[in-house]
Amino acid sequence: MAKTCAVAALIATIFCLSSLLNLAQATSETFFVEGKVYCDTCRVQFETKISQPLADSKVRLECRKREGGELKYSFDGTTNSTGTYRLPVDGDREEEICEVVALKSSRADCSDLMAGYERARITLTKKNGLASIARYPNPLGFMIKEALPNCIVILAEMGLVPLDL
Repeated sequence: MAKTCAVAALIATIFCLSSLLNLAQATSETFFVEGKVYCDTCRVQFETKISQPLADSKVRLECRKREGGELKYSFDGTTNSTGTYRLPVDGDREEEICEVVALKSSRADCSDLMAGYERARITLTKKNGLASIARYPNPLGFMIKEALPNCIVILAEMGLVPLDL
């Protein structure tokens, strides 16, 4: 009888310890926010086939409290040669509003921020049904100072009539 109780106590202890280890692992979850920054060469505020990736551009991930807007997490990053970035995020951010913000273009001729496309909101929690640790916000963009001449052809191919090029 004593052996049975000892074995049961040992199994219960192992079960409790494994539960604690899983809890510790769940709270130290790391996410990766992966996105891209591009140059809108047609000044239409969306990507076209002649949009260009912006290497070495600066972005920032900011997470703020839903109430009050207090900054809780911030991480700066730089795009690689393909205009993509990968920012690590420690912990679940269910109670925060997180956004990736375009800070600085790497090109002087393509540095106009696009209204409404200078930031992208992202959900950083496991409690929304997404199993992956990678999160993909909408692309961020800057506009070129003057639209390229071949934009009229590109937009016509898309069935769009240019209003102001």
